[in-house]
Amino acid sequence: MEAHPEPLSPLEAIVRPRLPVDLRASLFPLRRGYGDPSVREDRDGSWWRAFRTPLGPVTVRYVPRPADGEVRVQAWGPGAGWALEAAPEAVGARDSLEGFDPPPGPVRQAHRRLPGLRIVRTGTVFAALVPTVLEQKVTGVEAREAWRRLVRAWGEPAPGPSGLLAPPGPEAIARRPGWAFHTLGVEARRAGVLRAAAARAPRLEEAAGMPLAEARLRLAAFPGIGPWTAARVAEVALGDPDAAPVGDFHVPHTVAWALAGEPRGSDERMLELLEPYAGHRGRAVRLLKASGLHAPRFGPRMAPRRIRDI
Repeated sequence: MEAHPEPLSPLEAIVRPRLPVDLRASLFPLRRGYGDPSVREDRDGSWWRAFRTPLGPVTVRYVPRPADGEVRVQAWGPGAGWALEAAPEAVGARDSLEGFDPPPGPVRQAHRRLPGLRIVRTGTVFAALVPTVLEQKVTGVEAREAWRRLVRAWGEPAPGPSGLLAPPGPEAIARRPGWAFHTLGVEARRAGVLRAAAARAPRLEEAAGMPLAEARLRLAAFPGIGPWTAARVAEVALGDPDAAPVGDFHVPHTVAWALAGEPRGSDERMLELLEPYAGHRGRAVRLLKASGLHAPRFGPRMAPRRIRDI
């Protein structure tokens, strides 16, 4: 891994959100487990994130300033200018609650308890796609371990003082043979989706500049990107507050339990129950999950697999 030259000091900016921003609640979807080599939360509430921009890798530190209702942003590396420009959307400062008026019930209660939970928009589609594809059809433990291995094997030291790793870009992933993914715990199917997406990454990134409806269609046009993957990517990369995770293993049960007292739910039932939140269905799901609501856990669970058996 080749380290990038370090600037003497970071570029800085102050973000003044129009709505309250709780960094932890808002940025939590960007961290893939507590051992994520590319994201860290400090005890003072600051968040560090290493990622790739169109201008190169960057490390960003988001520092909450509760007394002022602001967020201080520091950025190191070739992508620092790009990251500062994107910072307001990246922390959810431009999130809008227009049309969001939850009826009495768990969603309204969660919104009142977590008024600073914002929908962020990173603007980096491929960066959001890679860890999401790794989560397809496997347990969370498997997905997080595969992400850690991938970043440590093919990432590079991030600019600045964070000690984080910048995840690999599309070029690094596209050139890897299929067997290389197997050593990371990723079978041929997910590896094929990643390599195909990496080969056409510019087409994916164009989605960030499209209206949401067109962007969703662009994502769905890629092999291996179904409704669940598209929704997860759209939520964080495109700032889509309506991204309902159809096809998720747990979320339909959580929604059915929280909104109807039913211990098990289907995608169809989930969408039916989320209809009152149309336009903000993804936000409603985020609030329910962040509030700690879970359906009763009984019956068989998905078990981790041994990659050598696949």
